[in-house]
Amino acid sequence: MKRISAIVGAVGLLGLAACTTRGASPPDSAPAAAATPIVSGTVGESAVQATATVEAVDQTTRMVTLKGPEGNEFTVHAGDQVKNLAQVKKGDLVQVTYYESLAYEVKKPHQGAPGVSVAEDVATAKPGEKPAAVGARAIVVTTTIQALDKKKGTVTLKAPDGTLTIIKARNPANLDKVAVGDLVEITYTEALAIGVEPAPKK
Repeated sequence: MKRISAIVGAVGLLGLAACTTRGASPPDSAPAAAATPIVSGTVGESAVQATATVEAVDQTTRMVTLKGPEGNEFTVHAGDQVKNLAQVKKGDLVQVTYYESLAYEVKKPHQGAPGVSVAEDVATAKPGEKPAAVGARAIVVTTTIQALDKKKGTVTLKAPDGTLTIIKARNPANLDKVAVGDLVEITYTEALAIGVEPAPKK
């Protein structure tokens, strides 16, 4: 529950109404003019890439000691998703890329329901290839707009567990586009890619 509260709170911290507006695609049976605008946007996203050197490998425990670009050493556990660990040896280079983003979309009540869902996907190296793994996870938290205060420029979101979070709108004009009872779908995505390359020849 703490993770869910943190995701909802992050939207509030960065400002829900720092957003763009786009029209919703109307159903086949409805005229285009009847489409309700959807408020959506990306609150923030970042990608960090680093190269580390393998200092030691314990094939039994699958613990790998790495040295970062600044000389700092740290140990990670190579899970089952990292195939062909036996090929890894001291001196190999490991490229690690970490990506995360936080986005949201406001929907009408009939377009969804409050709740939490998690989707995960892992791709691994084929037998004989250098060890590699790419893992991604998306956490979707659908909250409900519990209250609007246009005078103060705030929105109160009710999380699936009943927690209330008050968000200050950076653009109060967007509050005219939403209503109490609307759903705010918040998507937190994180991905980690690990690839092992042969150490450069000296």
